[in-house]
Amino acid sequence: MISIVIPAYNEEDGVAELYRRIVEASPAWQEEFEILIVDDGSRDRTVAICEEIGATDTRLKVISLSRNFGHQAAVSAGLMHAKGNIVTVMDADLQDPPEELLPFIEKIRDGWDVVYAIRTKRKENIFKRISYWAYYRILKRLATLDIPLDSGDFCVMRGEVVDTMNRLPERNRFVRGLRSWVGFRQTGMPYEREARFAGEPKYNFRRLLKLASDGIFNFSYRPLQFIMHAGLVLAGFCVFAAMFIVIQYLTNWTVIGFNPRDARGWTSIMITVLALAAVNLVCLGILGEYIGRLFEEVKHRPTWIVKRRINMPDNL
Repeated sequence: MISIVIPAYNEEDGVAELYRRIVEASPAWQEEFEILIVDDGSRDRTVAICEEIGATDTRLKVISLSRNFGHQAAVSAGLMHAKGNIVTVMDADLQDPPEELLPFIEKIRDGWDVVYAIRTKRKENIFKRISYWAYYRILKRLATLDIPLDSGDFCVMRGEVVDTMNRLPERNRFVRGLRSWVGFRQTGMPYEREARFAGEPKYNFRRLLKLASDGIFNFSYRPLQFIMHAGLVLAGFCVFAAMFIVIQYLTNWTVIGFNPRDARGWTSIMITVLALAAVNLVCLGILGEYIGRLFEEVKHRPTWIVKRRINMPDNL
């Protein structure tokens, strides 16, 4: 069976069309399937529309969360409930076309364990395209494992891979990073990402920034190494500046209108104070990110809370 995991937040304008296109595409798969809509605390009629469809087709299942826990938590909740031996993750906005699933599923049947989508084109504004392009390359540079470039959450995986990901204990989850971390045989397939079918994008700048920081801080300790390297560079700069100023003072040398004899003590104090203040603030910020994530992990709160299930047993 194929499980199709779809996180949704305020998608009332497109969820019926999403269901229709999945059903129309499904005969080509030649497999039974289930559609798992994970409602991430929607405030519109997303759940009501899904319930209406689910009353006529029990293959549509709904996991309604108690509030908005975020896209990655919703994806994780769907993976935890998926029963298929092949599991697909795709967005509800139809930017990941259901019609594109067949080549991915055939790759799984050929022996691959994970087939992830590589976005060749985006029908989004230029600011988002540049931001995504830069982020994936920064993440690849910083991460301690090989996270493929331009690959999002859209993918098809074997059930064994999903089971392994579900056993990972962390609560602050970055799904595409976990997918890379668990290993198995993985390959990418290019596809052209469609424009949103209806509604407004749910990832604003703040949410995108949080997703980016999750990827970097969850899968890289290089920001901590950066602190040490920055400290060494700054120490070298301060030594050079101090030597230069001493030479200026001894030779009474004026550079760009500045002579240390004209303002004794001011230069050295300002260089020291400004340099140390800047470095301290950057270091505290980086350390704060890691400490904050440790704090969230040790509280052992659940990543999501299920309020209601439709076409599924309540005791899962």
